[in-house]
Amino acid sequence: MKTSLTFSEILQVSLRSWALRRSDECVLSLALPTNIVDPVDALTVIADQLQFSFLWDQLPGLSIAASGQCQNFDLTGPRRFELAERFSYETLERVVNLSPEAPNHANPRILFKFTFFEQAAHEKKIVKSNPAVQAVLPRWQLTRQAGSGWLRLNAVVADETDVREFIEQSWLMRQKLDRSILAWEKSSKRINTDLTIPTSQTWQKSYRLALEKGIDLVNSGELNKLVLAVRHLALLNKPLDHLALLASLRRHQKGSCRFLWKTSHDESFFGASPERLVSVKKTILHTDALAGTAGCNDEGWDLLKSEKNLREHELVVSSIKNQLIEKGLDPICLRPPRLAKHGNLIHLHTPLKAFSKGLSALELVEALHPTPAVAGLPRIKSMQWLRTLEPFDRESYAAPIGWIDNNGNADFRVAIRCGYTKGSHLYLMAGAGLVKGSILESELQEVELKLAVLADQLELNSSSQGKSLSRRSMI
Repeated sequence: MKTSLTFSEILQVSLRSWALRRSDECVLSLALPTNIVDPVDALTVIADQLQFSFLWDQLPGLSIAASGQCQNFDLTGPRRFELAERFSYETLERVVNLSPEAPNHANPRILFKFTFFEQAAHEKKIVKSNPAVQAVLPRWQLTRQAGSGWLRLNAVVADETDVREFIEQSWLMRQKLDRSILAWEKSSKRINTDLTIPTSQTWQKSYRLALEKGIDLVNSGELNKLVLAVRHLALLNKPLDHLALLASLRRHQKGSCRFLWKTSHDESFFGASPERLVSVKKTILHTDALAGTAGCNDEGWDLLKSEKNLREHELVVSSIKNQLIEKGLDPICLRPPRLAKHGNLIHLHTPLKAFSKGLSALELVEALHPTPAVAGLPRIKSMQWLRTLEPFDRESYAAPIGWIDNNGNADFRVAIRCGYTKGSHLYLMAGAGLVKGSILESELQEVELKLAVLADQLELNSSSQGKSLSRRSMI
Protein backbone atom coordinates (compact mmCIF):
# COMPACT_ATOMS: atom_id res chain seq x y z
CA MET A 1 0.00 0.00 0.00
CA LYS A 2 1.35 3.41 -0.94
CA THR A 3 1.83 5.63 2.09
CA SER A 4 0.38 8.68 0.32
CA LEU A 5 -3.11 7.17 0.02
CA THR A 6 -6.06 9.03 1.48
CA PHE A 7 -8.24 7.68 4.27
CA SER A 8 -10.88 6.48 1.79
CA GLU A 9 -8.30 4.78 -0.42
CA ILE A 10 -6.74 2.99 2.56
CA LEU A 11 -10.20 1.84 3.64
CA GLN A 12 -10.98 0.39 0.21
CA VAL A 13 -7.66 -1.44 -0.01
CA SER A 14 -8.18 -2.82 3.52
CA LEU A 15 -11.70 -4.04 2.73
CA ARG A 16 -10.45 -5.86 -0.37
CA SER A 17 -7.57 -7.46 1.58
CA TRP A 18 -9.91 -8.55 4.35
CA ALA A 19 -12.40 -9.98 1.85
CA LEU A 20 -9.74 -12.35 0.54
CA ARG A 21 -9.24 -13.78 4.04
CA ARG A 22 -12.65 -13.36 5.66
CA SER A 23 -13.32 -17.10 5.74
CA ASP A 24 -10.71 -17.14 8.50
CA GLU A 25 -10.41 -14.87 11.51
CA CYS A 26 -7.43 -12.76 10.50
CA VAL A 27 -5.25 -10.06 11.95
CA LEU A 28 -5.10 -6.85 9.96
CA SER A 29 -1.87 -4.87 10.32
CA LEU A 30 -1.60 -1.32 9.01
CA ALA A 31 1.43 1.00 9.27
CA LEU A 32 1.20 4.75 8.68
CA PRO A 33 4.11 7.20 8.50
CA THR A 34 4.24 9.76 11.29
CA ASN A 35 6.16 12.91 12.01
CA ILE A 36 9.45 12.28 13.83
CA VAL A 37 8.12 11.05 17.17
CA ASP A 38 10.30 9.80 20.02
CA PRO A 39 8.75 6.46 21.09
CA VAL A 40 9.81 7.10 24.71
CA ASP A 41 7.70 10.27 24.70
CA ALA A 42 4.86 8.69 22.76
CA LEU A 43 4.36 5.59 24.89
CA THR A 44 1.86 7.30 27.21
CA VAL A 45 -0.22 8.31 24.18
CA ILE A 46 -0.44 4.89 22.52
CA ALA A 47 -0.71 3.05 25.85
CA ASP A 48 -3.58 5.15 27.24
CA GLN A 49 -5.50 2.77 29.56
CA LEU A 50 -3.98 -0.43 28.13
CA GLN A 51 -2.28 -2.66 30.71
CA PHE A 52 0.66 -3.95 28.65
CA SER A 53 3.38 -1.60 27.39
CA PHE A 54 6.86 -2.12 26.01
CA LEU A 55 9.91 -0.02 25.11
CA TRP A 56 13.02 -0.98 23.16
CA ASP A 57 15.36 1.96 22.86
CA GLN A 58 18.62 1.92 20.92
CA LEU A 59 18.45 5.59 19.87
CA PRO A 60 20.11 6.76 17.59
CA GLY A 61 19.37 3.25 16.25
CA LEU A 62 16.03 1.45 16.38
CA SER A 63 13.54 2.63 18.98
CA ILE A 64 10.18 0.87 19.58
CA ALA A 65 7.17 1.68 21.75
CA ALA A 66 4.33 -0.83 21.90
CA SER A 67 1.15 -1.29 23.90
CA GLY A 68 -1.86 -3.54 24.24
CA GLN A 69 -2.11 -7.20 23.29
CA CYS A 70 -3.57 -8.18 19.95
CA GLN A 71 -2.38 -11.77 20.45
CA ASN A 72 -0.46 -13.15 23.41
CA PHE A 73 1.04 -16.38 24.72
CA ASP A 74 2.15 -17.29 28.26
CA LEU A 75 3.78 -20.56 29.26
CA THR A 76 5.40 -22.02 32.36
CA GLY A 77 7.54 -25.12 32.07
CA PRO A 78 9.61 -27.01 29.49
CA ARG A 79 9.64 -26.66 25.67
CA ARG A 80 9.13 -22.92 26.07
CA PHE A 81 11.42 -21.94 23.18
CA GLU A 82 9.85 -24.46 20.81
CA LEU A 83 6.29 -23.44 21.73
CA ALA A 84 7.14 -19.73 21.65
CA GLU A 85 8.48 -20.19 18.12
CA ARG A 86 5.29 -22.00 17.08
CA PHE A 87 3.19 -19.15 18.47
CA SER A 88 5.34 -16.61 16.63
CA TYR A 89 5.16 -18.44 13.31
CA GLU A 90 1.41 -19.13 13.45
CA THR A 91 0.57 -15.60 14.59
CA LEU A 92 2.64 -13.85 11.94
CA GLU A 93 1.22 -16.20 9.29
CA ARG A 94 -2.26 -14.90 10.15
CA VAL A 95 -1.23 -11.27 9.84
CA VAL A 96 -2.49 -9.49 6.71
CA ASN A 97 0.13 -6.78 6.26
CA LEU A 98 -1.58 -3.83 4.56
CA SER A 99 1.69 -1.87 4.36
CA PRO A 100 4.30 -4.02 2.57
CA GLU A 101 6.04 -0.87 1.31
CA ALA A 102 6.79 0.35 4.85
CA PRO A 103 10.50 0.25 5.84
CA ASN A 104 11.86 -2.79 7.66
CA HIS A 105 11.88 -1.08 11.05
CA ALA A 106 8.06 -0.77 10.79
CA ASN A 107 7.51 -4.51 10.29
CA PRO A 108 5.02 -6.22 12.65
CA ARG A 109 6.83 -7.83 15.58
CA ILE A 110 6.29 -10.45 18.25
CA LEU A 111 7.78 -9.28 21.57
CA PHE A 112 9.29 -11.79 24.01
CA LYS A 113 10.32 -11.88 27.66
CA PHE A 114 11.72 -15.08 29.19
CA THR A 115 12.61 -16.00 32.75
CA PHE A 116 16.09 -17.24 33.59
CA PHE A 117 14.86 -20.67 34.72
CA GLU A 118 12.02 -22.66 33.18
CA GLN A 119 10.32 -22.80 36.56
CA ALA A 120 10.59 -20.56 39.61
CA ALA A 121 11.94 -21.98 42.85
CA HIS A 122 11.12 -20.71 46.32
CA GLU A 123 12.50 -22.32 49.45
CA LYS A 124 13.38 -25.42 47.40
CA LYS A 125 9.77 -25.83 46.25
CA ILE A 126 8.69 -25.31 42.66
CA VAL A 127 5.94 -22.70 42.50
CA LYS A 128 3.96 -21.03 39.74
CA SER A 129 4.89 -17.38 39.37
CA ASN A 130 5.83 -15.41 36.29
CA PRO A 131 5.37 -17.34 33.03
CA ALA A 132 8.60 -18.85 31.72
CA VAL A 133 7.91 -17.02 28.46
CA GLN A 134 5.59 -14.18 27.58
CA ALA A 135 5.03 -13.42 23.88
CA VAL A 136 2.92 -10.54 22.57
CA LEU A 137 1.83 -9.26 19.19
CA PRO A 138 1.08 -5.71 20.37
CA ARG A 139 -2.02 -3.76 19.39
CA TRP A 140 -0.03 -0.55 18.82
CA GLN A 141 3.58 -0.34 17.63
CA LEU A 142 5.49 2.88 17.07
CA THR A 143 8.98 2.69 15.58
CA ARG A 144 11.67 5.22 14.79
CA GLN A 145 14.94 4.74 12.96
CA ALA A 146 17.15 6.89 10.70
CA GLY A 147 14.81 9.87 10.83
CA SER A 148 11.73 7.82 9.93
CA GLY A 149 8.72 7.23 12.18
CA TRP A 150 5.89 4.73 11.64
CA LEU A 151 2.76 3.86 13.60
CA ARG A 152 1.31 0.33 13.24
CA LEU A 153 -2.01 -1.08 14.47
CA ASN A 154 -2.65 -4.84 14.72
CA ALA A 155 -6.22 -6.02 15.32
CA VAL A 156 -8.41 -9.09 14.84
CA VAL A 157 -11.26 -8.31 12.45
CA ALA A 158 -14.39 -10.34 11.80
CA ASP A 159 -16.56 -8.17 9.54
CA GLU A 160 -16.64 -4.97 7.48
CA THR A 161 -17.61 -2.88 10.50
CA ASP A 162 -14.43 -4.04 12.26
CA VAL A 163 -12.37 -3.07 9.22
CA ARG A 164 -13.83 0.44 9.12
CA GLU A 165 -13.27 0.93 12.85
CA PHE A 166 -9.71 -0.41 12.47
CA ILE A 167 -8.80 2.20 9.83
CA GLU A 168 -10.44 5.01 11.83
CA GLN A 169 -8.49 4.13 14.96
CA SER A 170 -5.19 4.12 13.03
CA TRP A 171 -5.93 7.47 11.41
CA LEU A 172 -7.03 9.13 14.66
CA MET A 173 -4.05 7.83 16.64
CA ARG A 174 -1.63 9.21 14.07
CA GLN A 175 -3.33 12.61 14.31
CA LYS A 176 -3.14 12.43 18.10
CA LEU A 177 0.60 11.71 17.98
CA ASP A 178 1.25 14.53 15.55
CA ARG A 179 -0.65 16.99 17.78
CA SER A 180 1.36 15.89 20.82
CA ILE A 181 4.80 16.73 19.40
CA LEU A 182 4.69 20.41 20.36
CA ALA A 183 3.71 19.59 23.95
CA TRP A 184 6.64 17.17 24.28
CA GLU A 185 9.07 19.76 22.94
CA LYS A 186 7.96 22.20 25.63
CA SER A 187 8.00 19.69 28.48
CA SER A 188 10.78 19.81 31.05
CA LYS A 189 13.33 17.07 31.68
CA ARG A 190 11.77 14.07 33.39
CA ILE A 191 13.13 13.01 36.76
CA ASN A 192 11.95 10.79 39.60
CA THR A 193 12.12 12.90 42.75
CA ASP A 194 11.36 12.13 46.39
CA LEU A 195 10.84 8.54 45.44
CA THR A 196 12.57 5.78 47.36
CA ILE A 197 13.68 4.78 50.84
CA PRO A 198 16.77 2.52 50.86
CA THR A 199 16.30 -0.59 52.94
CA SER A 200 19.05 -2.23 54.97
CA GLN A 201 21.70 -4.10 53.03
CA THR A 202 20.55 -7.54 54.19
CA TRP A 203 21.84 -9.14 50.99
CA GLN A 204 25.49 -8.61 51.95
CA LYS A 205 25.71 -11.26 54.65
CA SER A 206 24.07 -14.02 52.61
CA TYR A 207 26.01 -12.99 49.50
CA ARG A 208 29.32 -13.18 51.34
CA LEU A 209 28.50 -16.76 52.37
CA ALA A 210 27.50 -17.63 48.79
CA LEU A 211 30.73 -16.12 47.46
CA GLU A 212 32.79 -18.20 49.87
CA LYS A 213 31.13 -21.38 48.64
CA GLY A 214 31.32 -20.31 45.00
CA ILE A 215 35.03 -19.54 45.23
CA ASP A 216 35.59 -22.96 46.81
CA LEU A 217 33.75 -24.58 43.89
CA VAL A 218 35.88 -22.91 41.20
CA ASN A 219 39.18 -23.26 43.09
CA SER A 220 38.53 -26.99 43.61
CA GLY A 221 37.82 -27.47 39.90
CA GLU A 222 34.22 -28.63 40.35
CA LEU A 223 33.15 -25.58 38.32
CA ASN A 224 35.13 -23.57 35.81
CA LYS A 225 33.01 -20.50 36.43
CA LEU A 226 30.01 -19.45 38.51
CA VAL A 227 28.08 -16.16 38.31
CA LEU A 228 26.31 -15.31 41.56
CA ALA A 229 23.70 -12.54 41.65
CA VAL A 230 22.24 -10.36 44.39
CA ARG A 231 18.94 -8.53 44.73
CA HIS A 232 18.71 -5.16 46.48
CA LEU A 233 15.33 -3.95 47.77
CA ALA A 234 14.10 -0.38 48.09
CA LEU A 235 10.60 0.74 49.10
CA LEU A 236 8.62 3.12 46.90
CA ASN A 237 6.84 6.14 48.31
CA LYS A 238 4.95 6.57 45.05
CA PRO A 239 4.76 4.83 41.66
CA LEU A 240 7.80 5.04 39.39
CA ASP A 241 7.76 7.23 36.33
CA HIS A 242 9.11 4.57 34.00
CA LEU A 243 9.61 7.02 31.17
CA ALA A 244 11.81 9.08 33.47
CA LEU A 245 13.83 5.93 34.18
CA LEU A 246 14.26 5.21 30.48
CA ALA A 247 15.14 8.83 29.72
CA SER A 248 17.80 8.74 32.45
CA LEU A 249 19.24 5.45 31.18
CA ARG A 250 19.34 6.92 27.67
CA ARG A 251 21.53 9.77 28.97
CA HIS A 252 23.86 7.51 30.95
CA GLN A 253 23.92 4.29 28.87
CA LYS A 254 24.17 5.51 25.28
CA GLY A 255 25.69 2.27 23.98
CA SER A 256 23.22 -0.06 25.69
CA CYS A 257 19.76 -1.24 24.71
CA ARG A 258 17.20 0.24 27.11
CA PHE A 259 14.06 -1.81 27.68
CA LEU A 260 10.77 -1.78 29.56
CA TRP A 261 8.21 -4.59 29.92
CA LYS A 262 5.20 -3.36 31.89
CA THR A 263 2.27 -5.68 32.57
CA SER A 264 0.22 -3.49 34.93
CA HIS A 265 0.35 -0.13 36.70
CA ASP A 266 2.43 -1.56 39.56
CA GLU A 267 4.43 -4.40 37.95
CA SER A 268 7.26 -3.81 35.50
CA PHE A 269 10.73 -4.95 34.39
CA PHE A 270 13.28 -2.47 33.02
CA GLY A 271 16.98 -1.95 32.41
CA ALA A 272 19.79 -1.06 30.02
CA SER A 273 21.53 -4.15 28.66
CA PRO A 274 25.05 -3.88 27.20
CA GLU A 275 24.99 -7.55 26.14
CA ARG A 276 23.54 -8.85 22.88
CA LEU A 277 22.50 -12.49 23.06
CA VAL A 278 21.35 -12.97 19.46
CA SER A 279 20.57 -10.67 16.58
CA VAL A 280 19.60 -12.01 13.16
CA LYS A 281 19.34 -9.92 10.02
CA LYS A 282 18.58 -11.88 6.88
CA THR A 283 21.01 -14.81 7.21
CA ILE A 284 23.66 -13.22 9.46
CA LEU A 285 23.83 -13.97 13.19
CA HIS A 286 25.61 -11.66 15.63
CA THR A 287 26.25 -12.29 19.31
CA ASP A 288 28.49 -10.90 22.06
CA ALA A 289 30.87 -12.30 24.62
CA LEU A 290 30.89 -9.76 27.45
CA ALA A 291 32.77 -10.66 30.61
CA GLY A 292 35.28 -8.85 32.80
CA THR A 293 34.29 -5.59 34.50
CA ALA A 294 36.03 -2.52 35.86
CA GLY A 295 35.15 1.06 36.74
CA CYS A 296 36.11 3.87 34.38
CA ASN A 297 38.85 5.34 36.58
CA ASP A 298 41.66 3.48 34.83
CA GLU A 299 39.98 3.67 31.40
CA GLY A 300 39.95 -0.14 31.32
CA TRP A 301 43.63 -0.74 30.61
CA ASP A 302 43.98 -2.87 33.73
CA LEU A 303 41.31 -5.20 32.32
CA LEU A 304 43.51 -5.95 29.33
CA LYS A 305 46.36 -6.87 31.68
CA SER A 306 44.28 -8.83 34.22
CA GLU A 307 45.01 -12.55 33.97
CA LYS A 308 41.86 -13.33 35.96
CA ASN A 309 39.55 -11.19 33.79
CA LEU A 310 41.11 -12.36 30.52
CA ARG A 311 40.70 -15.99 31.59
CA GLU A 312 37.08 -15.39 32.59
CA HIS A 313 36.42 -13.70 29.26
CA GLU A 314 38.03 -16.51 27.26
CA LEU A 315 35.77 -19.06 28.98
CA VAL A 316 32.74 -17.14 27.73
CA VAL A 317 34.11 -16.76 24.17
CA SER A 318 34.99 -20.46 23.91
CA SER A 319 31.65 -21.59 25.28
CA ILE A 320 29.63 -19.43 22.85
CA LYS A 321 31.75 -20.64 19.93
CA ASN A 322 31.27 -24.29 20.95
CA GLN A 323 27.50 -23.86 21.32
CA LEU A 324 27.28 -22.42 17.81
CA ILE A 325 29.53 -25.13 16.36
CA GLU A 326 27.28 -27.78 17.94
CA LYS A 327 24.38 -26.23 15.99
CA GLY A 328 26.37 -26.69 12.76
CA LEU A 329 27.52 -23.07 12.40
CA ASP A 330 30.98 -21.67 11.69
CA PRO A 331 31.42 -18.68 14.02
CA ILE A 332 34.18 -16.15 13.61
CA CYS A 333 35.28 -13.63 16.22
CA LEU A 334 37.71 -10.78 16.60
CA ARG A 335 40.89 -11.34 18.61
CA PRO A 336 41.97 -10.07 21.10
CA PRO A 337 39.01 -8.68 23.12
CA ARG A 338 38.22 -5.00 22.87
CA LEU A 339 37.09 -2.60 25.58
CA ALA A 340 33.41 -1.61 25.70
CA LYS A 341 32.31 1.30 27.87
CA HIS A 342 28.73 1.34 29.14
CA GLY A 343 28.01 4.21 31.50
CA ASN A 344 30.53 4.14 34.33
CA LEU A 345 31.58 0.54 33.70
CA ILE A 346 34.02 -0.98 31.21
CA HIS A 347 33.88 -4.59 29.98
CA LEU A 348 35.95 -6.93 27.89
CA HIS A 349 33.99 -7.50 24.69
CA THR A 350 34.37 -9.97 21.82
CA PRO A 351 31.73 -9.86 19.05
CA LEU A 352 31.02 -13.09 17.13
CA LYS A 353 29.12 -13.67 13.89
CA ALA A 354 28.11 -16.55 11.63
CA PHE A 355 25.72 -17.49 8.86
CA SER A 356 22.53 -18.75 10.51
CA LYS A 357 22.15 -21.64 7.99
CA GLY A 358 18.38 -21.72 8.32
CA LEU A 359 18.27 -21.81 12.12
CA SER A 360 15.55 -19.62 13.58
CA ALA A 361 16.26 -16.86 16.07
CA LEU A 362 14.61 -18.76 18.94
CA GLU A 363 16.60 -21.91 18.16
CA LEU A 364 19.73 -19.80 18.55
CA VAL A 365 18.42 -18.16 21.74
CA GLU A 366 17.75 -21.60 23.23
CA ALA A 367 21.24 -22.79 22.26
CA LEU A 368 22.99 -19.82 23.88
CA HIS A 369 20.89 -19.15 26.99
CA PRO A 370 22.28 -18.88 29.56
CA THR A 371 25.79 -17.89 28.51
CA PRO A 372 28.68 -18.39 30.96
CA ALA A 373 28.66 -14.60 31.42
CA VAL A 374 25.48 -14.91 33.53
CA ALA A 375 25.45 -18.54 34.75
CA GLY A 376 28.75 -20.44 34.67
CA LEU A 377 30.47 -23.55 33.36
CA PRO A 378 29.60 -26.37 33.05
CA ARG A 379 26.15 -24.94 32.32
CA ILE A 380 23.85 -27.52 33.96
CA LYS A 381 25.96 -27.94 37.08
CA SER A 382 26.38 -24.18 37.54
CA MET A 383 22.63 -23.62 37.25
CA GLN A 384 22.04 -26.27 39.91
CA TRP A 385 24.42 -24.41 42.22
CA LEU A 386 22.65 -21.11 41.50
CA ARG A 387 19.45 -22.71 42.75
CA THR A 388 21.23 -23.69 45.93
CA LEU A 389 23.25 -20.55 46.67
CA GLU A 390 20.98 -17.70 45.59
CA PRO A 391 18.20 -17.13 48.19
CA PHE A 392 15.75 -15.65 45.65
CA ASP A 393 14.38 -16.45 42.22
CA ARG A 394 16.06 -14.60 39.36
CA GLU A 395 12.77 -14.22 37.46
CA SER A 396 13.79 -12.38 34.24
CA TYR A 397 17.19 -11.17 35.44
CA ALA A 398 19.89 -12.31 32.94
CA ALA A 399 17.23 -13.91 30.72
CA PRO A 400 16.49 -13.20 27.04
CA ILE A 401 14.28 -10.25 26.13
CA GLY A 402 13.64 -9.08 22.57
CA TRP A 403 11.60 -9.40 19.39
CA ILE A 404 11.13 -11.19 16.05
CA ASP A 405 9.58 -9.56 12.97
CA ASN A 406 7.60 -11.06 10.08
CA ASN A 407 10.75 -11.39 7.94
CA GLY A 408 12.60 -13.47 10.54
CA ASN A 409 14.83 -10.62 11.68
CA ALA A 410 15.34 -10.62 15.44
CA ASP A 411 17.16 -9.00 18.33
CA PHE A 412 17.49 -10.46 21.83
CA ARG A 413 19.41 -8.99 24.75
CA VAL A 414 20.58 -10.48 28.03
CA ALA A 415 18.51 -8.65 30.62
CA ILE A 416 21.22 -7.34 32.94
CA ARG A 417 21.71 -3.86 34.49
CA CYS A 418 18.07 -4.12 35.38
CA GLY A 419 15.40 -3.83 38.05
CA TYR A 420 11.75 -4.61 38.53
CA THR A 421 8.81 -3.37 40.54
CA LYS A 422 6.07 -5.28 42.32
CA GLY A 423 3.63 -3.08 44.17
CA SER A 424 5.62 -0.76 46.44
CA HIS A 425 8.83 -2.81 46.11
CA LEU A 426 11.68 -1.91 43.80
CA TYR A 427 14.37 -4.55 43.23
CA LEU A 428 17.77 -3.90 41.64
CA MET A 429 19.84 -6.86 40.40
CA ALA A 430 23.55 -7.40 39.78
CA GLY A 431 26.05 -10.28 39.69
CA ALA A 432 29.75 -11.18 39.61
CA GLY A 433 31.60 -13.98 37.82
CA LEU A 434 33.82 -16.30 39.85
CA VAL A 435 36.77 -18.18 38.37
CA LYS A 436 39.86 -19.78 39.90
CA GLY A 437 41.78 -17.03 41.68
CA SER A 438 38.76 -14.84 42.45
CA ILE A 439 39.05 -12.82 45.67
CA LEU A 440 35.95 -12.50 47.83
CA GLU A 441 36.33 -8.81 48.68
CA SER A 442 36.99 -7.89 45.05
CA GLU A 443 33.85 -9.70 43.85
CA LEU A 444 31.79 -8.08 46.61
CA GLN A 445 33.07 -4.65 45.58
CA GLU A 446 32.24 -5.34 41.92
CA VAL A 447 28.61 -6.10 42.76
CA GLU A 448 28.36 -3.07 45.01
CA LEU A 449 29.74 -0.93 42.20
CA LYS A 450 27.24 -2.31 39.68
CA LEU A 451 24.30 -1.69 42.03
CA ALA A 452 25.54 1.80 42.81
CA VAL A 453 26.02 2.72 39.17
CA LEU A 454 22.54 1.46 38.28
CA ALA A 455 20.90 3.40 41.13
CA ASP A 456 22.74 6.58 40.20
CA GLN A 457 21.85 6.26 36.53
CA LEU A 458 18.19 5.71 37.38
CA GLU A 459 18.40 8.95 39.38
CA LEU A 460 16.52 7.41 42.29
CA ASN A 461 16.27 9.67 45.33
CA SER A 462 15.88 8.96 49.03
CA SER A 463 13.09 10.97 50.64
CA SER A 464 14.28 9.99 54.10
CA GLN A 465 17.88 11.09 53.58
CA GLY A 466 17.52 13.70 50.83
CA LYS A 467 20.23 12.19 48.68
CA SER A 468 20.38 9.80 45.76
CA LEU A 469 20.64 6.05 46.13
CA SER A 470 24.30 6.43 45.26
CA ARG A 471 27.29 4.27 46.01
CA ARG A 472 27.60 5.92 49.43
CA SER A 473 24.13 4.69 50.47
CA MET A 474 24.26 1.39 48.59
CA ILE A 475 27.49 0.07 50.09
